[in-house]
Amino acid sequence: MCAVTAQYNDELRHIEYAVEKYSQMLFRICYSILNNKHDAEDALQETFLRYMLKAPLFKDSEHEKAWLIKVATNISKNMCRFNARHAAENFDDLKTIGIKDSDRDIFELIMHLPSKYKIVLDLYYIEGYKANEIADITNTSPVTVRKRLQYGRKLLKKELERNDLNDT
Repeated sequence: MCAVTAQYNDELRHIEYAVEKYSQMLFRICYSILNNKHDAEDALQETFLRYMLKAPLFKDSEHEKAWLIKVATNISKNMCRFNARHAAENFDDLKTIGIKDSDRDIFELIMHLPSKYKIVLDLYYIEGYKANEIADITNTSPVTVRKRLQYGRKLLKKELERNDLNDT
């Protein structure tokens, strides 16, 4: 086997590994921003297309993961802007793809919040990122992330209380 073919096979294996490892997480992030399964799938596909075309070098797997999250977030936000200017129907009410049963309830509550709170709450509570890491990923300050977490928690609490009143 020639060196070029071996290098190509290694790159292909690495791309397949990244798709397998990060797809569900990235889909959830895209979906939390777009609220539409098909748009989230498109954003995910575009994210991995950019990953393959740019072939960036990463310091470690956390750097790679952060890069993919940032790209997926930016693509999703751009799609939101486009969709806001070009009316489209939302044909889908899927809210739980890739969510562990233990995270399902909190994710569904998060989905009812404004977008700027969805992404920080998802990254913090479901993905386990720290506020400083989220700030890097979302291009905001750590103070902004902490404030969004604080206000997002208040909104979640109100949502929980409202759901409790509806259940009784």
